[in-house]
Amino acid sequence: MMPYASSVSGGFLFQAISILKTVVRVLFAAFFIFAGVSHFTNRAFFIAIVPPYLPWPVALVYISGVAEIVLGALLMLPRTSRLAGWGLIALLIAVFPANVHMAMNPELYPNISPTALWIRLPLQGVLIALAYWYARPAAR
Repeated sequence: MMPYASSVSGGFLFQAISILKTVVRVLFAAFFIFAGVSHFTNRAFFIAIVPPYLPWPVALVYISGVAEIVLGALLMLPRTSRLAGWGLIALLIAVFPANVHMAMNPELYPNISPTALWIRLPLQGVLIALAYWYARPAAR
């Protein structure tokens, strides 16, 4: 293959990945904004999933809801997407105990399949990896 052809195909691949990363960033951000708003519109559900050993469940629900909205909004902006990525990683780690609590106590959540509760645990790792895609420095 000629060097020119290689650089053209490499440039196309880079551009395709860049477009994909932008589309996924906007969808990921919208997901967190929607989830954050739902902390206020479906407050009872989120309060119910706070593990009983954590204090102030209402405050924790509000704080995590605001964090999701703010971090989702920051992720929308390319300039602040690295900060948002790191914030989302921290948030996803912080709320992981609620997911474990739900999986370990499926009888408390009869409207959610126990299988779905367990699937959420490794899914959290996927979300953290996706947030890291935006947290890491851009390739030069």
